Amino acid sequence: MSRHSVDGESDDVELVSACRAGDPDAFGILVLRHQKAMLNVAFRMMGNYEEACDVVQDAFIAAHRGLAGFRSEARFTTWLTTITLNQARNRLETLASRRRREAFSLDAPVATERGEVRPDPASDAPSALERLEAAALRRQVEECLGTLPPDFREVLVLRDLRDHSYQEIGAVLDLREGTVKSRLARAREGIKACLERALGAP
Repeated sequence: MSRHSVDGESDDVELVSACRAGDPDAFGILVLRHQKAMLNVAFRMMGNYEEACDVVQDAFIAAHRGLAGFRSEARFTTWLTTITLNQARNRLETLASRRRREAFSLDAPVATERGEVRPDPASDAPSALERLEAAALRRQVEECLGTLPPDFREVLVLRDLRDHSYQEIGAVLDLREGTVKSRLARAREGIKACLERALGAP
């Protein structure tokens, strides 16, 4: 039985050290401790749950292989977020390249200025009007997030959805604080403009 726990009795640096020393349970605990947060980041970048799961799986594989390069003076979660974002960028580039090569299909999503829209509704299950409106707004926000360039999307996800500090975001993305703030402002403007177009705001 491992002496480590998922709820934080030992910190990440201790777990990394244990993993390097051959503890078979240590990395599994790191996965359990951080997989939800990394999935949240990946989903906001990818806009697709299955793709996000693949990104997180690849990120943890890369992290395990690269543990020797982790510097203990850095936060493990910052290092892991950087790897997750890199995997998401790679996957987005792969998907974009694949879409450019694929022939048009009548069953394919219809491209709009707000993103991709499936020809058929996701579900026809009945629900209350308020629930429908809330779900529609969430979908619209996700679609608008997907229209942002990846470098803007990253900053918005880390700041507004993951509540990282400007300093942490700069460390993850290797950016100056001023650049982080500038990209965040432009990302927020992009989301606002997209929502105004979609919702018919004046």
